Amino acid sequence: MASLSLQTKFSLYPNNPILRFQPQNKPRVTFFPRKIKIKIKCSTTEPQRQKQRESYSAKKESAGGSEKGVDPVGFLTRLGITHKAFAQFLRERYKSLKDLKAEIFTRHLNLQEMASGFEILGMHSHKEHRVDFMDWAPGARYCALVGDFNGWSPTENAAREGHFGHDDYGYWFIILEDKLREGEEQDELYFQQYNYVDDYDKGDSGVTIDEVFQRANDEYWEPGEDRFIKNRFELPAKLYERLFGPNGPQTIEELGEIPDAETRYKAWKEQHKDDPPSNLPPFDVIDNGKEYDVYNIVADPAWQEKFRAKKPPLPYWIETRKGRKAWLKKYTPAIPHGSKYRVYFNTPDGPLERVPAWATFVEPDADGKQSYAIHWEPPPEFTYKWKNTAPKVPKSLRIYECHVGISGSEPKISSFSDFTEKVLPHVKEAGYNAIQIIGVVEHKDYFTVGYRVTNLFAVSSRYGTPEDFKRLVDEAHGIGLLVLLDIVHSYSAADEMVGLSRFDGSNDCYFHTGKRGHHKYWGTRMFKYGDLDVLHYLLSNLNWWVSEYKIDGFQFHSLASMLYAHNGFATFTGDLEEYCNQYVDRDALMYLILANEILHALHPNIITIAEDATYYPGLCEATSQGGLGFDYYVNLSAPEMWSSLLESTPDHEWSMSKIISTLLGNRHYANKMLIYAENHNQSISGGRSLAEILLGQGNEQAPPSKELLLRGSSLLKMIKLITFTVSGRGYLNFMGNEFGHPKRVEFPMPSNNFSFSLANRCWDLLEHKGIHRDLFCFDKDLMMLDENERILSRRRLPNIHHVNDADMVISYLRGPFLFIFNFHPTDSYERYCVGVDEAGEYQVILNTDERKYGGQGLIKEEQYLQRTVSRRVDGLRNCIEVPLPSRTAQVYKLTRILRI
Repeated sequence: MASLSLQTKFSLYPNNPILRFQPQNKPRVTFFPRKIKIKIKCSTTEPQRQKQRESYSAKKESAGGSEKGVDPVGFLTRLGITHKAFAQFLRERYKSLKDLKAEIFTRHLNLQEMASGFEILGMHSHKEHRVDFMDWAPGARYCALVGDFNGWSPTENAAREGHFGHDDYGYWFIILEDKLREGEEQDELYFQQYNYVDDYDKGDSGVTIDEVFQRANDEYWEPGEDRFIKNRFELPAKLYERLFGPNGPQTIEELGEIPDAETRYKAWKEQHKDDPPSNLPPFDVIDNGKEYDVYNIVADPAWQEKFRAKKPPLPYWIETRKGRKAWLKKYTPAIPHGSKYRVYFNTPDGPLERVPAWATFVEPDADGKQSYAIHWEPPPEFTYKWKNTAPKVPKSLRIYECHVGISGSEPKISSFSDFTEKVLPHVKEAGYNAIQIIGVVEHKDYFTVGYRVTNLFAVSSRYGTPEDFKRLVDEAHGIGLLVLLDIVHSYSAADEMVGLSRFDGSNDCYFHTGKRGHHKYWGTRMFKYGDLDVLHYLLSNLNWWVSEYKIDGFQFHSLASMLYAHNGFATFTGDLEEYCNQYVDRDALMYLILANEILHALHPNIITIAEDATYYPGLCEATSQGGLGFDYYVNLSAPEMWSSLLESTPDHEWSMSKIISTLLGNRHYANKMLIYAENHNQSISGGRSLAEILLGQGNEQAPPSKELLLRGSSLLKMIKLITFTVSGRGYLNFMGNEFGHPKRVEFPMPSNNFSFSLANRCWDLLEHKGIHRDLFCFDKDLMMLDENERILSRRRLPNIHHVNDADMVISYLRGPFLFIFNFHPTDSYERYCVGVDEAGEYQVILNTDERKYGGQGLIKEEQYLQRTVSRRVDGLRNCIEVPLPSRTAQVYKLTRILRI
């Protein structure tokens, strides 16, 4: 019976420079006393990795500079920025990054393996009727699993002694064997495998293992091909018997002279010249006239092609696997689906229990103080089956930011299912093409909005199960929506019983020690990004959400907290010295570079967004040019400006120049900007939404006047329109703000007696005629403006040619579109003149003052078409005179070009 065991092979992205690891070992040359030159190619793991280290070191030493296509200060050169200190910092960071990758390659095959720790860490069912558990706790002296499956016993399922139970890096390994049912016998095949999930009945055909192996011999192996596989000692045994057996030569004289290799080969060939071709090797040895004893092997091309095309006999091996029914009949699962468990450590400070760091589903205990992991492995019939593929990444992003828990109308925590059935259709109707979900990752305290994360690999059990979240993502993809996740890798919850703080009893497992390990103001823990195992954990977490839940992108929350020792709470003047001084965490920067490199290499369509209040230089530059590699960055100044203007500046004192400069941000990266008029911070972080400020409906005792509603509605529409169209290719709106949600968000907490009255959304406002339905109609048409006219995705940035602080008028061109705004609270203009490039006819395609949007309709329909005048205005060849009522804005489209 032939052996079917095969060496495992990996797909290593050989053409990808990001995931490339060092080349395979070159053939090694070993010299023997008889001048026989034998080439040996080593394939064992340790020598291979040793060669990788040597190759990487040699390359680093010989290069002397940057790799091909890599310039550590490339973006500075392109932008014409000269700053010696910052340029030197970028070069040193690049060298440190190369050293970090070299260190990674000493422990991981490549960067893909570095970011795939979830494949082996945590709880996994093994095909050989067992469950494997692995976790990292370098400070522990003893490790065991406790749960309801073993009566919470700390001794029944423990790691074995020595390297069978843990390695030198602190990774603990525990095997939980499935229990043989009473009356059942052990498997005939020692390494019998079972298929638990996919085609789970395949293999229960009744065919015996011997029959499968015999068929493999008959169908797969060539005659004589498996001869020495059956008995690997046959050839050396016969050779030994011939030389040293009882019938062999007894003395050196009897041994005689051993002919050279050429003579022996020719004699063997003459002896077997009459043998059938099937018994002869499909190759020959030729002498090319060299004096030394080396020969070239020339093989039959047809045999070579046949050999290379031959695939491993995996189908026969797979056929020996038994199905799920056979497994359940013979075994009781070591840890059934839905079992509660924790990991038990014995540490220098005593025993402790923790929720495993790689747990994929966590539920709180009845009192809410302690949590436990849930072994989530539903039967195949209850496992969610993906139906849809992710939509293509659009050229412009219209993101609908949402929180699942507050997405319902009732005063309670909404579920994934509620969100899928009620909110997703609304988002699609509103014209957005992506959703960004906050608060999905498991966190202990609901009132933290999900930002004090405790379990990075688990979806929050408040909203449902992992299968429910998969359905949400799948349904969103089905209606053309991308799904982005607000990820928090900049800090972690300080809770010891639930989170990662003092996970193994030590204070420096995942986090820095001392003050550096705690956020200056928030009390959260700060990750130790320079530790290889912490990087392994965080990078694997990013890859996990994409691989398991098909997430389309991430917004990296609060980068300033991780990039600086002062957590971003410092005054920034814009001097580049502030981005390379002693307060900058270089390890955090290298983590972000690695994260972007790996994500974009493994998942080319991924979207990464940086939320950094300090606007670190190079956020959206390529990593090969000294940047961090993000696709977008968030303009955090715009919402702060709008809130400040509305709350503390009289309408007639608004500065048009300040509005434009704030909205434009950094013009070098304007096409990489994600902008919003308000996001959840304005509604949640103790503040008020723009609608609550303008419409004054937060106080039900004093309903707003008609004039107040008109002012508020007009400014809301103008603010949205200019924010949406003046800058980059991304726009974000928080759930409910599209229809002017009148109330802020306040999560249940002790200060409000855990009330849910403000932890929801008033969707019923859309069912009645009024200002909220009008605002929603405008927001919907605004999104359709980009969908139909591709406003945001145009290559050219807006040409802002008219900014008049006295008239409070702003006008700019974006392709064939003219945008004009009159922010003046009282002054209207019958024929306001602004410059345009092209002479022709311009048609109004969007007017904030239309009655269907709650406006007054001051511009009549016959005034919607305007013709240019041949007069130079605003530095442009032509001009157009348009009616411009106060607190209104219009969008004109060039519909006919006149050639003069």
